[in-house]
Amino acid sequence: MAGRMTLGIVKPDAVGAGKLGQVLAHIEGQGFTVREARLVRLTRQEAEAFYEVHRGRPFYEELVSFMTSGPCFPMALEAPDAVAAFRAAIGSTDPAEAAEGTVRRLYAESKGRNAVHGSDSDENAEKEIAFFFAER
Repeated sequence: MAGRMTLGIVKPDAVGAGKLGQVLAHIEGQGFTVREARLVRLTRQEAEAFYEVHRGRPFYEELVSFMTSGPCFPMALEAPDAVAAFRAAIGSTDPAEAAEGTVRRLYAESKGRNAVHGSDSDENAEKEIAFFFAER
């Protein structure tokens, strides 16, 4: 799996704004194949566990509250060099700094409500995919 899979999540802001289809079409248009996906509403416990790596950081509580505020759409995505390719496709965390044509530049509201999550390493991609798709 290393290198070919990554986790993407369309976050509650984009789902709630009715942009899920547009974001998904954009991602597929960038060469990604959706291998697994589902619409979920994270519990506080699930969001805390998923973002455990950020516990103690100033934005942690806001992130957990945001990710439990509505449904999100986790996806196991396949492509060559998936992690790096997906991070390039979604753009910088702050949409104001994201490159033209990236998901965040097109669909994010702000740095905190930035439309999508993408794994930051092959190792984390494997863990994050297993978090949402344990039956794999």
